[in-house]
Amino acid sequence: MKFSLLMSIYSKEEPDYFDRAMVSIWDEQSIKPYEIILVQDGKLTPKLYEVIEKWEEKCQGVLVCVALEENLGLGDALNIGLQRCSFERVARMDTDDIAHPQRFQRQLEVFEQLDIDVCGSWVSEFDTDEKNIVSYRKLPEFHQDITAFAKLRNPINHPTSMYNKTPVLKAGNYQRMLWFEDYYLWARMIQNGAKFYNIQDTLINMRAGYGQLQRRGGIDYAIQEYKFEKKLLNINFITSMEFIRNIFIRFVARIIPQNLRKNIYKILRK
Repeated sequence: MKFSLLMSIYSKEEPDYFDRAMVSIWDEQSIKPYEIILVQDGKLTPKLYEVIEKWEEKCQGVLVCVALEENLGLGDALNIGLQRCSFERVARMDTDDIAHPQRFQRQLEVFEQLDIDVCGSWVSEFDTDEKNIVSYRKLPEFHQDITAFAKLRNPINHPTSMYNKTPVLKAGNYQRMLWFEDYYLWARMIQNGAKFYNIQDTLINMRAGYGQLQRRGGIDYAIQEYKFEKKLLNINFITSMEFIRNIFIRFVARIIPQNLRKNIYKILRK
């Protein structure tokens, strides 16, 4: 039942968001992590250091900080952090999200019941008030459906994931792939024969909602998405026809007016 929790934080994170995340991880959980690896991706703000110090004292040696001199980005930060995790079972979470009280317990139970390597769940999304859920991201439950889904969209909500460390390392660990570090990892793991499962319930309240639409639009995002799809094609995770289909759908989604993209988002997140 012992597991590590892996997180990465950088200077633009809100101290209050991180504090709320830690409350959900430590104070409110039915089963607590045995180790929390917090990668400090570059220099942080004084307020962030203050909140981290508070939780280091409260967690009594469980919270381990890995300080990077420069901001390397999420892929490199998690790559380094995973290598520091002491246990085979590792949970992921973002430093601005909120875990449901039985999140870890429910995932550990699934690992005991099923022969899997990765366990995710649905997420509920909110803008500012965690009690005002604006949308959900629901994903397929079983491995075969997850694999098919992955050809078009990200099949695991990364902040909800719990996985076995060994198959992650065998697939090459986290790598640089701006905005798609986790999706790229899942694709490589699927190719290596790793088995996936999604709990059909929400275990994380994600600080996202409609506010993320602005970040997920525009030419810059479309270019990064093209590079990512090209990677999937190069490793033979998708076919040429799937590549063309994905690029067309994604490019249109990034350049359409934001109001229209918001309506599409509502449909996908019911």
